[in-house]
Formats: sequence, structure tokens, C-alpha cells
Amino acid sequence: MARLNVKINDLCLKNPVMTASGTFGYGLEFADFIDLSQLGGIIVKGTTLHPREGNDYPRMAETAMGMLNCVGLQNKGVDYFCSHIYPQIKDIDTHMIVNVSGSSPEDYAECASRIDALEHIPAIELNISCPNVRQGGMAFGVTTEGAASVVKAVRERYHKTLIVKLSPNVTDVAEIARACEGEGADAVSLINTLMGMAVDIEKRTPLLSIGTGGLSGPAVKPVALRMVWQVAKAVKIPVVGLGGICTAEDAIEFLMVGATAIEVGTANFIDPTVTVKIRDGINTWLDNHGCRSVEEIIGVI
Repeated sequence: MARLNVKINDLCLKNPVMTASGTFGYGLEFADFIDLSQLGGIIVKGTTLHPREGNDYPRMAETAMGMLNCVGLQNKGVDYFCSHIYPQIKDIDTHMIVNVSGSSPEDYAECASRIDALEHIPAIELNISCPNVRQGGMAFGVTTEGAASVVKAVRERYHKTLIVKLSPNVTDVAEIARACEGEGADAVSLINTLMGMAVDIEKRTPLLSIGTGGLSGPAVKPVALRMVWQVAKAVKIPVVGLGGICTAEDAIEFLMVGATAIEVGTANFIDPTVTVKIRDGINTWLDNHGCRSVEEIIGVI
């Protein structure tokens, strides 16, 4: 069996397969389907400083080769997470990583600070695709200044591994990645969802309650692969790749263009055991091609 372990800053992952935030709950929801300890890491659903109700329904819609969602970061807030969720997940034998969202740099930093105190949460993933309430709803992650402001604020108050999740809805994703690296990010993950829309032509209305939503699934994979390739060449910190990964072959493509690890998202809704299948598939491919370690194929393109 090939060595599958990889390293992201101080995180030693037993394999490069993680789950994408918002598609795997808190991990517990999938415990009946797979052994959670077989994963490299689990990135739990988005957590904010204060509770959020999310957007009105309908907030999910199927599209060709993908899906749209505008869930709106529904969660009960970081204090609820610390008191009720953390005790249930802290002993899962893999890296439990919390996705952090906010509406201002101060919100992000305060939320991250409270998670920093949790012994068995070794990392956070910052969702900088959130709207900046001070700038009329423009996402932090679409400008270097916005991205840097969030990373800087969080880095001052968070002392463990800091992964920044990049928005694809930008002109130059490599520039944004470099800005995050410059303010102390330990790694970047990409891509978050692409903005999209779908219409009900009989009702003559959008399928989603707020009109637009985030597109994920196989349809976005070529875009994600291109952006991961660009960013991996632009920064010195590790890159985590995601976007439309459904098979081991998909994952291997991301590793070859420079991702140190990958996240599986929408595919979890189709097959709750897909993460373990991808891990096993990577191992089989490495064995069949005479590779002793997954590191032999990372960044070969």
C-alpha cells in the first residue's frame, strides 16, 4: 500500500481526502455509512459568531451536472458549537476543522478566537466569500484588500493552522491567494462555489428564493482545476483543491496540478461513502503505477 499521508502546516493528514464544509454536516451524520477515522479530515459546516437563520426556501436546485444552493450559512452560532457540538465530535479520530464565516473582520476574529480555545480543533477554514456589510455586500474574497483584512484580523487572534477558502468569482485568484499568504495564511483551499442562477419558466420566477446561488458539482471541476493549478504556482503554502470531485481520478487530477489535499463536497449527497472510495481509489492508482507515496504525484504538472 502506498503512503497516503500528507502535511498541511502542522496538520499531518493520514490521507489527502477531506470533506467540504456544508456537505458533510458535523461528520456525525455520516457515521452510519463510513468509518470517519478513515478520512484525512472533516471540515464541518459554516460557523458564525452569532446564530443565523439562513435564507428562505427554496434554497437548493438541481442543474445539469451540478446543483445551486443559497442556504445562507444557517447555524446556531459559535457558542452553541462550543457547548453542544464540540463535545460530540472532539474524539473523532481525524482532524476536525471548523469553517468560519463572518460579516466583518472583527466577527471573523472573535469567532476564530473562541474556536482557538478548543483543544481538539487543530485548524479552521476561513470562508472569505461572505458579504462585507460595510461595503454594500461585496464579498471579502473578491479583492486583495478585503481578503487580506480578514486574514490579518484572524491571524492576530488565532494560533493554529489557518486555511483560507478562496472565492472563484474573481479576476485573478492567484493575486488573492498571495494576499492571504502575505497576511499569515498557512494554506488556501479552492474553489468555493461559482455564482449561478436557474429559472422556472412556468412560474416565471427564479428557482432559488434570493434569485442566485452557489454552483457546485461536476460542472465546476474544469474551472476549479485551472484555478488550483494557477494558485499552486503562485504561493509557497499548501493548496487544498475542491470543486466537482466525484472519483479518485478527479482527485488525482487536482493532486497533479499542485493540490496537497482535496475536499469532496456535492458528491457526498449522491453517495455518502464516496470519500472512502476516493481514498481507496487513489491508493489503487498509486500501486498500479509503481508510486510508493502520494507525494510523488503532487504538482507533477
